[in-house]
Amino acid sequence: MEVVLGLWIVLFGLVLGSFFNVVIYRLPRKLSLVKPGSSCPQCGHRLGPGELVPVLSYIWQMGKCRKCGEGISLRYPIVELTTGLGFLALWQSRSSFTEFLVGVVFFSLLLILALIDLDHKLLPNVLTIPGTALGLLFGLLGWTGSFWTSLLGAGVGFLLIFLIALISRGGMGMGDAKLMAMIGAFLGWKSVFYVLFGASFLGSIGGILYLYLTKQDRKTPIPFGPSMAVAALIVYFFWPG
Repeated sequence: MEVVLGLWIVLFGLVLGSFFNVVIYRLPRKLSLVKPGSSCPQCGHRLGPGELVPVLSYIWQMGKCRKCGEGISLRYPIVELTTGLGFLALWQSRSSFTEFLVGVVFFSLLLILALIDLDHKLLPNVLTIPGTALGLLFGLLGWTGSFWTSLLGAGVGFLLIFLIALISRGGMGMGDAKLMAMIGAFLGWKSVFYVLFGASFLGSIGGILYLYLTKQDRKTPIPFGPSMAVAALIVYFFWPG
């Protein structure tokens, strides 16, 4: 029974991961998430049901569009697999359905925000602000501790990055502050400092790799959101308290 349930959770994650790909691509471009249906970004070919099966469609088509033959980004199946396996890890590590639900929301928001920031150096308010509100709501319901812990976490998270942004004069932006507010709302104020420390470490390593792979100089702004998201998930999974 546990194995079957785990498979269903992975399948649920794969399907949601496919939708997350749509959000990551369309949201920063201010396109509808519903219409038109999924299509090839190169030739506009409308994808049929057989081309929308998470991961398997990519394998069947050998990573290419059936219409124009252009390559499909490997990110699509990676996001789907990451979501499916992430949901499974959440199910196995959480002790109740409500904790699992909170984890799914938190994981999903961080994944989407990290990849949008990586592509566009943007952390949309339409995700961070409702995300913070959800963290506060879960706190109010007692699913993440208490409302006051969530509220303090959101406040400390926002103010901490806001002060760093002022001191660094553009080293960070308000999007980063709102993301940390969301993280604080889910994890509490103490975790904010762990996340910031971890993100700074990951950002230093990731920044070097980012500049090397993109062949850009040191003056190139590097998105901090992905480092914050990874650090937040590490804290969430390995320091739950």
